[in-house]
Amino acid sequence: MNEPLLISDSDLERARQDAHFRRQLLTESLELLLAELGKLQRAAHNTARADQVREGVELAVKLSNLLRQIAPGAPHAA
Repeated sequence: MNEPLLISDSDLERARQDAHFRRQLLTESLELLLAELGKLQRAAHNTARADQVREGVELAVKLSNLLRQIAPGAPHAA
């Protein structure tokens, strides 16, 4: 079983200063989230699990939007 991605305060501080590290951290977080969503999807179906999947998908969309915004060459929002 994979270890969960634990992000420390020093990781957050580094991400604020280092764009490459920030992209890497977001990418790893998105990959972990998608893997967990796949597990939830294959698990028994019930309302609580469906709500978890829905919330996870919303978070995945936010993470992918952040990655798109900080991609090299991406236009910066004003």
